[in-house]
Amino acid sequence: MTLNMVLPRTGVGIDVHAFAPEDDPQPLWLGGLFWEGEQGLSGHSDGDCVAHAAADALFSACGIGDLGTHFGTDRPEFEGASGVRLLSEAARIVRAAGFEIGNVAVQFVANRPKFGPRREESQQVLSEAAGAPVSVTATTSDGLGFTGRGEGISAVATALVYPVSGHEGAASEPGPAKGAPHA
Repeated sequence: MTLNMVLPRTGVGIDVHAFAPEDDPQPLWLGGLFWEGEQGLSGHSDGDCVAHAAADALFSACGIGDLGTHFGTDRPEFEGASGVRLLSEAARIVRAAGFEIGNVAVQFVANRPKFGPRREESQQVLSEAAGAPVSVTATTSDGLGFTGRGEGISAVATALVYPVSGHEGAASEPGPAKGAPHA
């Protein structure tokens, strides 16, 4: 007897951006929010590594490329694009490929900005962009590495997606048939 279970898929996304040089200041966009008075990040788009890691985790979970595949530096239409726009577009691409989003969890590593007071606001903005729950946590690296030296910010995300039954893209997913045991 073959079970017809829908098995969820997970993915991981990582994004890193250096702070912009002081002689070329940029606004800081992080977690979908503008951070007044904070040094911004360098990048092809707005440098929002929280939103970028979330989008990358979604692509990873579906096996449909990565951030560079869909929004790379060879795509001038994404130059300066907001991380919220990229996450929203990533969610659209994931759904078009036959998947629904369960949730995304992101943790970023930085000495600043102080994230706690704006956590709920960020989660709301990112969840709206993804059309699914997005949680964000923050930590420091206790003074170690490039984040500890204040040179930039890194973010790691995980995403849970599941194939939509009857969708052509999801039916062609790699691996054993739905519900079939792994060899």
